[in-house]
Amino acid sequence: MGKTGRSGAIERQDDAGESRGRLVRDALVIASYALPVGLVYGLATLQAGFSALDTIAMCLVVLAGGAQFAAVGMVKDGAPWLAIAGVTLLVNARHLLYSAALAPYLTAARRRERALMAHFLTDESFALSLAHFRRIGRLDRRGFWIASMAVTIPWTVGSTLGFLAAGALDIEGLGLDIAFPAAMAGLSLGMVSGRRDVAAALGAVAVAVPVGLVGGVSVGLIAGAVVGPLVGLAVPPGSDEESSRPETPQLAAEAGLP
Repeated sequence: MGKTGRSGAIERQDDAGESRGRLVRDALVIASYALPVGLVYGLATLQAGFSALDTIAMCLVVLAGGAQFAAVGMVKDGAPWLAIAGVTLLVNARHLLYSAALAPYLTAARRRERALMAHFLTDESFALSLAHFRRIGRLDRRGFWIASMAVTIPWTVGSTLGFLAAGALDIEGLGLDIAFPAAMAGLSLGMVSGRRDVAAALGAVAVAVPVGLVGGVSVGLIAGAVVGPLVGLAVPPGSDEESSRPETPQLAAEAGLP
């Protein structure tokens, strides 16, 4: 490699390091609310008749906050398992869109690695890692796992503590019942960067609120999650929007990243 090539690789590594620093800072913010929201979830699982092992296993095996809350509520209400499976499948359908957005950056990853990464893909890890990949223009495995563990660890720990401390806290009195939707709303606002994003967000809210009032929160969330992206796709992108320009992610090996 010539001098120019080496200097270019070093510059790219510096850019990746700076972006990782921002990723870590953002991840710490995510972790700071994943713990208390997990606490609320742990309390909910005890009320639904779960055991401590059930609570921990669901966090590690399912690892999908919205779907877990929906499932716990349905279990508590005595819903049939087929209905629970159907609702959680619909709630998690958004991961198909997440995977499509990340796919261009994962072309160099092996199938087993992609499968493992898919298991740890959540709303938060997707938002953090995609923003990081876009900043550096390539896949960064270490960055993805930083984003993923920033959710998985505090979520599981918080859920376990919540289960063990069930009954000792007044969820509504402390306002913990709105922690999850409030945190997700804040994260979503940070991802809005163009007219399509705004249209998708407004469309989702316009549908989710009235449907939720009539059919329940879970149904409203599902309706908003389905209709919102469709509204965004129906709006033509602005000339300065990032989504209107094709991305050409660079392989990590070419950039000298681990």
